[in-house]
Amino acid sequence: MSDFSSKKSSKSSVKSMFMLKEPELYKVVMLNDNYTTMEFVVEILIDIFGKTEAEARKIMLAVHKQGRGVAGTYVYDIALSKVEQVERKAKSKGFPLKCVVEKE
Repeated sequence: MSDFSSKKSSKSSVKSMFMLKEPELYKVVMLNDNYTTMEFVVEILIDIFGKTEAEARKIMLAVHKQGRGVAGTYVYDIALSKVEQVERKAKSKGFPLKCVVEKE
């Protein structure tokens, strides 16, 4: 029985030695262009970023009026993956839609 308790205490001391910190977050920012349709931007925001129709339209209008809009905030690897998905889908539909990743 004492063998079990010593394993448990050593496990907790190892856990306390490693302080985990939150991963850094990055914004996926959609950039305006003169060719990508507003409807396609809304479609991308719904399909890839999981936005509702209302959220997607709000972000699309920011992209259209301000030249850029934040599609979402993610850890770095996921942010890069989202950018690749957007650009692949846009290219397949003949649109030059671009996104960039910016540290939050």
